Amino acid sequence: MSEIALYGIANCDTVRKARRSLDAAGVGYRFVDVRRDGLEADRLRGWVDAVGWETLVNRRGTTWRQLSEEEREGMDAERAIALMLEHSALIKRPVIEQDIAITVGWTPETAARWGAA
Repeated sequence: MSEIALYGIANCDTVRKARRSLDAAGVGYRFVDVRRDGLEADRLRGWVDAVGWETLVNRRGTTWRQLSEEEREGMDAERAIALMLEHSALIKRPVIEQDIAITVGWTPETAARWGAA
């Protein structure tokens, strides 16, 4: 099994839960704080290509609600990428990369995948 990379924001409750679960299950991973460390546009484009911008945009957070109506209307992949690069909290968390697989969010099914249920 190749390295797992977990992308998120350190103070996000869902990211903390994912990290605690992986740690408890003894699963090794590399954590990337997208707010502190940044995120390459090419990597984000790859995620959008793999899962779609609709899956990656966190519409439940305060950052989404703080966007103007003009910013939210007529969203497409390029606008979503630009906004996620500008506002890292718009990215649904965590994003987990392993090999060519991309997983977005932390659910019981996601946890079970790594024996971290």
